[in-house]
Amino acid sequence: MIDLLVAGGGPTGLAAAINAALAGMEAVVVEPRPAPVDKACGEGLMPAGVAALRALGVEVTGRPLRGIRYLDARRQADAPFRHGPGLGVRRTRLHAALAERAAEVGVKVVHGRVEGVRQRPGFVEAAGMRARWLVAADGLHSPLRRALGLELPPGRAPRRYGLRRHFQVAPWTDFVEVHWAARGEAYVTPVADGLVGVAVLSRERRPYDEHLAQFPALLSRLAGPAATSVRGAGPLRQRARARVAGRVLLAGDAAGYVDALTGEGVSLGLLSARALVGCLRAGRPEAYEGAWRRLSLRHRLLTGALLAARRHPLPAGLIVPAARRLPVVFTAAVNALA
Repeated sequence: MIDLLVAGGGPTGLAAAINAALAGMEAVVVEPRPAPVDKACGEGLMPAGVAALRALGVEVTGRPLRGIRYLDARRQADAPFRHGPGLGVRRTRLHAALAERAAEVGVKVVHGRVEGVRQRPGFVEAAGMRARWLVAADGLHSPLRRALGLELPPGRAPRRYGLRRHFQVAPWTDFVEVHWAARGEAYVTPVADGLVGVAVLSRERRPYDEHLAQFPALLSRLAGPAATSVRGAGPLRQRARARVAGRVLLAGDAAGYVDALTGEGVSLGLLSARALVGCLRAGRPEAYEGAWRRLSLRHRLLTGALLAARRHPLPAGLIVPAARRLPVVFTAAVNALA
């Protein structure tokens, strides 16, 4: 019998499988998409995420990131990372490196989709296989979260969406730049020597170029041609009533998602995948709920606070000025997440 069956072969799913294999467990990943998998993503890894990759034995090249920079039309504020650099890396390159490492440690990847789960005493049945545990890492709009009755309504918060595209231009910064405008944010991440990714977040569903027009200073830097097509994601906010249901555990975006505003989704997924396997190895799967809540607490609180300010024009316009006037607080907040 398989020890760990993973539904979804994105970064979190592969990280869970690699952690399991390194702990002596047999892990199988079920993924419907051909590798390497791309998706709308800011592509910036926080220092904790870089350390988590290193602990897995994953080597991936990209652009070192020195910190986070907030900008509006008149000001900027920098928050350097205190505990080593982050990493800007193409999502496809990250996925390929994780898939290569998974193969090295004996993880089997099966092409398919987990569409239903049957829980039995001591095991689960899914995708024609039996396993002691199933990890649902099947994404933001997780079908398994919904099928297990773990999905909650999104609440009253405005729905927000993300779009991302790459441009062939030499990076002009070694920070992740967050450009703030009245109706959204733009995230600039250098991912290679001649490539930057630009993601836009907003509650408005409009074409990518219309969003980008809100940021004339940024637009003037994007002189090179677009290198990729536009990819989108949303609505971003997703809620789950719990992360554990019998022998099924939710991980990554499937476990619940606040927003991409603070940019540590992949790092949080890598860390929670390690915690999940640790709880299984300790024979305490129920402890994963608390572990996930502890790992995600700062993200949920800080992202929620920024989103609350974002809903009203006056406090939204004070975010960058406040970061500039209170650099110690801004840097501490960024490093709490990093």
